[in-house]
Amino acid sequence: MTAEQFAQRFEEHRGHLRAVAYRMLGSLSEADDAVQEGWLRAGRADSDAVDNVGGWLTTIVARICLNMLRSRAARREAALDVEEYEYVHVPDPLLGPVDGPDPEREALLADSVGLAMMVVLETLTPAERLAFVLHDMFAVPFEEIATIVGRTPAATRQLASRARRRVRDQAPAPAPSLDRARRREVVDAFIAAARGGDFEALLALLDPDVVLRADAGAVPATKVVRGARAVAEQAFLFRRFALLSRPALVNGEPGLVATSQGRPISVLAFTLSPEARITTLTILADPARLSLQNATF
Repeated sequence: MTAEQFAQRFEEHRGHLRAVAYRMLGSLSEADDAVQEGWLRAGRADSDAVDNVGGWLTTIVARICLNMLRSRAARREAALDVEEYEYVHVPDPLLGPVDGPDPEREALLADSVGLAMMVVLETLTPAERLAFVLHDMFAVPFEEIATIVGRTPAATRQLASRARRRVRDQAPAPAPSLDRARRREVVDAFIAAARGGDFEALLALLDPDVVLRADAGAVPATKVVRGARAVAEQAFLFRRFALLSRPALVNGEPGLVATSQGRPISVLAFTLSPEARITTLTILADPARLSLQNATF
């Protein structure tokens, strides 16, 4: 395979590789770094004997992501060694306008994973996250994943099973029975109640077991709030948010983005139950990371 042919094949798979890296890392910039490192490593290898180029490239990028996750986990453990609170890290959101002709971003959003699930993926061990992402999201066989994590296929299957249980328990999937218009109605009702400071209206929109997770960037500034009444009591926070916000797509789901001079300064994502009640609210208000968002509103 000539260098030109290899470059063409790699570009054919770049979107898939970026999707894998984003789900693995939860960071758009790190995902791009992992894909670029994959390009360099694959370019130095002998690709002539490779039958499944896509699978081969996926394995290379997955190995890179696993190493990045392991390094990150070690740094985070050291940083949190003396802290005793429920730490929250909200990954980089994928943002897009509700209405706007951007086919490339629309395709990315349509295939994205909800932000609430991405938060739970952050709590998995690196090996659990790799096994779950590759198998459950991209249908990579356990035999292939086992070679990446250095375990038997049976042990790798157990990694994915543990991850699957945690995701199921902590990150309810968006209700497929609700179309986007109905979800948008709920978000609009939330905006109206928050702007008006209507506690009872907010309470009526929330599932009794709703969970709010917020990440403002600095380690002590993360927050987890559970239960409808406790979450509704954040009405002042919501009101301030709602006054600056406008509807947006957040990881493919209706959400809100508060902006200043056309740039995101905070993001709020929702997960809804089949009864159209809000089950999770996920807030990212880290100015350093939101300033890197390439979407404008």
